Amino acid sequence: MNEEKTWKQQVGEVLEQVRPALQADGGDVELVNVQDDGTVEVKLQGACGSCPMAQMTLKMGIEKHLKSKVPQVKEVVSV
Repeated sequence: MNEEKTWKQQVGEVLEQVRPALQADGGDVELVNVQDDGTVEVKLQGACGSCPMAQMTLKMGIEKHLKSKVPQVKEVVSV
């Protein structure tokens, strides 16, 4: 159980690393939930919430970065 908590905490830390890039474009990301199956739920905010490129930012940016840093992450979804 302690290992599980550790990887979930790592998800939050990695999101903090990508946050400045999103904020530079007028957006942000909020961590909503990390499920036991490796699904990370986030909410894109500000300019990211209405941007036509938001899905690409989510999958090619946030999800790719999270998967490279936290192997337990299987998917990132916007809620």
